[in-house]
Amino acid sequence: MESVKHIPEKNIEHIDHLEANEATVAKYGERANNGVIIVTLRYDKEAQFLGDKPLADYVSERVKWNESWGVARYVARYTIGADGSFRLGTELESTDHQFRKRVLRVLQSLPAWQPATKQGKAVESEYVLAVQLPKGKAMPKEPYIVIR
Repeated sequence: MESVKHIPEKNIEHIDHLEANEATVAKYGERANNGVIIVTLRYDKEAQFLGDKPLADYVSERVKWNESWGVARYVARYTIGADGSFRLGTELESTDHQFRKRVLRVLQSLPAWQPATKQGKAVESEYVLAVQLPKGKAMPKEPYIVIR
């Protein structure tokens, strides 16, 4: 490839650099005269949510949240197992206890996933979910505390 800019950084497992030498050129051809960079991906195909839309949208539509309750956000890591199972990981942010409970209720009843694959085999993969409601509203800024 000429560029790897289109590959999300989170999908890269590791990067190796091969020096330009006879063995490298013999293996990869004349284009390897300046060396070769080998990018190994975590998986060939990302896990696919089998719901009718992206996961964050699916969750947002199922969480009952009134605008008068203010803006709330929930962010967490999650894992999709090689069997397509959803497993919640580290909670990174939760701005409202009730909102968190509502999001978790939706996550407990998710439809199945198509697991990520690497070299034709299903593999475990990790992602981050961010849900904020009401949509389009900004989180309030933290107040400054001034001590005089």
